[in-house]
Amino acid sequence: MRRPSWLFSTIEGYQRKWIVRDVVAGLSAGAVVIPQAMAYSTIANLPVQVGLYTCILPMVVYALLGGSRAMSVSTTSTIATLTATTLVSAGVAAGADDAIGSLMMLTLLVGAVLLLARLCRLGSLVENISGATVLGLKIGVGATVAVGQLPKLLGESYNFSGHGFFRSLAAVGAAFGSVNWPTVILSVGSIAVLVLLKRIAPRVPATLIVVAGGIVLVWLAGLDRLGVSLIAEVPSGLPVPGIPDFAQTAALVPGALAIAVMAFLESAAVARSLRTATEPQIDSDQELLATGAANSLGAFFGTMPAAGGFSQSAVNQSAGARSQVATIVTVVLAVLVALFLGPVLSLMPEATLAAMVFVAVASLINIPELVRWARISQVDFWIALSVAIIGLTAGLLPAVAIGVVVTLILVLREVNVPKVREVGRTDGVLGIRLERGLYTANAMANERRILELVDAEPVPIGALVLGMKQQEVMTITVLDALQNLDRELSQRATTLHLAALPAPATAVAERTPWFEALESAGRVHASVREGMAAAAVVAEPAAADDRVHPGELDDAR
Repeated sequence: MRRPSWLFSTIEGYQRKWIVRDVVAGLSAGAVVIPQAMAYSTIANLPVQVGLYTCILPMVVYALLGGSRAMSVSTTSTIATLTATTLVSAGVAAGADDAIGSLMMLTLLVGAVLLLARLCRLGSLVENISGATVLGLKIGVGATVAVGQLPKLLGESYNFSGHGFFRSLAAVGAAFGSVNWPTVILSVGSIAVLVLLKRIAPRVPATLIVVAGGIVLVWLAGLDRLGVSLIAEVPSGLPVPGIPDFAQTAALVPGALAIAVMAFLESAAVARSLRTATEPQIDSDQELLATGAANSLGAFFGTMPAAGGFSQSAVNQSAGARSQVATIVTVVLAVLVALFLGPVLSLMPEATLAAMVFVAVASLINIPELVRWARISQVDFWIALSVAIIGLTAGLLPAVAIGVVVTLILVLREVNVPKVREVGRTDGVLGIRLERGLYTANAMANERRILELVDAEPVPIGALVLGMKQQEVMTITVLDALQNLDRELSQRATTLHLAALPAPATAVAERTPWFEALESAGRVHASVREGMAAAAVVAEPAAADDRVHPGELDDAR
């Protein structure tokens, strides 16, 4: 049987000698992604095994459907933070009986949004979200998560994660009297190891070393007897299928939309950054399908929303991954951990995971990049800064929503600016070309611009040839605008000719009496040059009263 082109596409042209590289890369990535995913689950106050489970089914699904050869798909700090914010906003308390059911519903909604976007082929539209919006959001996420980890790093008895930057910061200050100094020493040491290894030995799995070190210290030195808090007991075994809790569905929808947008943006950005020149181009719609399916199926096994993560993906690529076979190796490693290492993982200090999260999110607070943008583009700087401030004050979900809206407004403003270019004139005939297609929002602006060009001519224009090569899609709104343009030009004793209209748009336009009459009058041409030649022949001898007027065309309805 032939394999469908969309299934396991990364093994196209696979060579047997690559298997060793993929195995090594999968093990290396697993050493990073498994403890990291477990740490990220604590951002949302979820059991660490939820992060572990996110390294299993979502990864398998992406390996089957995804287009990136080196990307590793699990949860990320941004997605985990938005998950925490969404659950808190929906009134789902950490550790509550319905927390996992609501998480399953949230992950299912994220997958459904991504699959719906794929069905509507919105991959390129989502990619219009500006880099300024993403930068501002990441700064907000980084600061919010970093503050949210302080209680665990300090060994405080009070945890306010998921409630925003300033409220969490105030809670940390209020609980400062309960600081546990052995926990502080462990936190500082863990952060120092993570930072130093990242700088002097980036290939060494620092997260694995810190996790192993924390477990060994608890086992041999009994840190838990000194007041160092341990994570909740990790059960051994694989995730069991379940049914999402539909009770909070309406409250989870806004967060699901925000998470879906960020999941796709992160995945697409990571996939493109890892692609080499010899690999196929990343297909946005394929990425929507892969991440949507990964979330939809993973939801029934209690996973967090999943997206492509840069750190583990970079480790995967640097270790020599040639395909998603490396991801399957990582999944096998995660399954073995889930089956056999539950009792060992239960010895892990909370401060160890908090240190991993703190170091990971600190890199998101990219103030130097914000300063660089201030020097280059004031618009991008203010968008990024505004989104960051909104994220720190009003919350991350409003920040995502406002950032997306602002981006789309800027995109629409740019798209709606008329781009009309003069391509020739002769014998009272003016030839112009639309550099971008007409649609509902820019049709009126382009009509006004064309009339301004005609009115600005020192000599009366007998015919205007309008080139519409970019008009692949024709709508009733555009047809109405063109008919109105024809009417306005006739009042100026100018005849409208259309040229270079693509076949799909022509097929729609021919269903209207106005366009049929236009064709009958010989005012529709294959090219602007042909239209100008034909219009010049008619315009010279014809008097204004001899021209075909829109009123006559309307009578043909």
